[in-house]
Amino acid sequence: MSRVAVIDWSRIDTVLLDMDGTLLDLHFDNHFWREHMPRRYAEYHGLEEAVARAHLDQHYDRHAGTLNWYCLDFWSSELALDIVQLKEEVVHLIAIRPDVPAFLQALRNARRRVVMVTNAHPKSLGLKMRETRLDAYFDGLISSHQIGMPKEHPDFWQGLQAVEPFDKSRTLFVDDSLPVLKSAQAYGIAHLLAVCNPDSRQPHKDCGEFDAITSFEQVMPGA
Repeated sequence: MSRVAVIDWSRIDTVLLDMDGTLLDLHFDNHFWREHMPRRYAEYHGLEEAVARAHLDQHYDRHAGTLNWYCLDFWSSELALDIVQLKEEVVHLIAIRPDVPAFLQALRNARRRVVMVTNAHPKSLGLKMRETRLDAYFDGLISSHQIGMPKEHPDFWQGLQAVEPFDKSRTLFVDDSLPVLKSAQAYGIAHLLAVCNPDSRQPHKDCGEFDAITSFEQVMPGA
């Protein structure tokens, strides 16, 4: 079972935060890829929706955990659809987790360096910042596409260091993906936190060995 998180903020200078499932409700992404995409793909290619879903699942499985999986340009080419435009069709589902603005403001008040580190494609990142305005809270926004590999890859973190230097021993990294957290752990980031309820419509998940939260209110920094 996951452990209850306790953060000693006197030991933290830099906070690296994932976006989807950590700051934003993962329902948007799950709905888009699992429901909206099969529906629109079926319409465009004249298929039954179940056939379209099975076809897409094969594509998804083939590229899971790679940079292609997160690349909107790749999927637009692969599926002959304008993925950005399809995302616009369900943009109303993009939602900030309710505790996030207060947490981000508290980090700014506490003078920590706050950097978003996301696997999201720059076009997806731009869309979500347009809708949420969360970028105002951050000192930096970094997509793994800038680094050239996803956060799951062991060399990602060295690449991140080159564009966003941080002290591994005094950095907190928060993510909802266990493979990503394990990659960060292997690199030596000292303070790791898992989000165990990334999708508000789905049951909580077991975050295994990692300290875990269901709300940022559980680890709110002081001044």
